[in-house]
Amino acid sequence: MELIFYIAGAVAILATLMVITSYNMIHALLYLVVSFLAIAVVFFTLGAPFMAALEIIIYAGAIVVLIIFVIMMLNLSEDATRQEKEWLKPSIWIGPALLSAVLLAELIIIFVGLEVPATATLPVDARLVGLALFGPYILGVQLCGMLLMAGIVGAYHLGRQKKKVTHRFLERRSAS
Repeated sequence: MELIFYIAGAVAILATLMVITSYNMIHALLYLVVSFLAIAVVFFTLGAPFMAALEIIIYAGAIVVLIIFVIMMLNLSEDATRQEKEWLKPSIWIGPALLSAVLLAELIIIFVGLEVPATATLPVDARLVGLALFGPYILGVQLCGMLLMAGIVGAYHLGRQKKKVTHRFLERRSAS
């Protein structure tokens, strides 16, 4: 089980480095999904299957979809459409596909193997996580939600402004 942990950790580190160094947003997003999946495997090998499921559902699912929507809002030109067709070449998918294949092989080994992950603590169920998030940590949850919403609204407004907008009071002063 330790070998699977180290391989998943190496995949997570490699995929995260590729996210940071990728110039293309779509490439970075693909590696980000692989990184989240690798972190989920790490959680599973540490005996936290609920955290692994949350990692996949919340991060690899919801946040990646949110990033895709922001990319779709910001790229509305014909040049962006032509560029996206170039990005869908099979050579782009080789890196994330290889790293995902390593994670898939690890999961098959975990589920087929007789070895059960050893846990040093009691498993945490969804009820306890919900009580903790909406109990003593409610302020942090609300602040994270407001921060995400402010980032989306800000990205939308920065991306949609195509021409210079001058306030009506400033137009009168510049005309005089």
